[in-house]
Amino acid sequence: MRFGQAIDWAFRSRATGRITLGQWPNLPLWLFIGSSVLARLPALPEAAARALHLGADLALAWWALDEIVRGVNPWRRFLGAAALAGYAWLRLRG
Repeated sequence: MRFGQAIDWAFRSRATGRITLGQWPNLPLWLFIGSSVLARLPALPEAAARALHLGADLALAWWALDEIVRGVNPWRRFLGAAALAGYAWLRLRG
């Protein structure tokens, strides 16, 4: 396989036929971003911060699993798998 063919295979959207590296964040990614930002507010009670961190974790897992299952190209599927593995590794190591 030529380099150009490999790039085409990895990044071409199976839905639109266009090259797709990224896209505007969808609902789970917005939930992750919002929960992560709110969880870091200094005046937030500890229980609320923990709940927001849990919400962020669940939203990121939702986004990553959705990319793995329904990603428009192999790059997007890889991105979901890498995000899920990286975030799990960070959470498990403490």
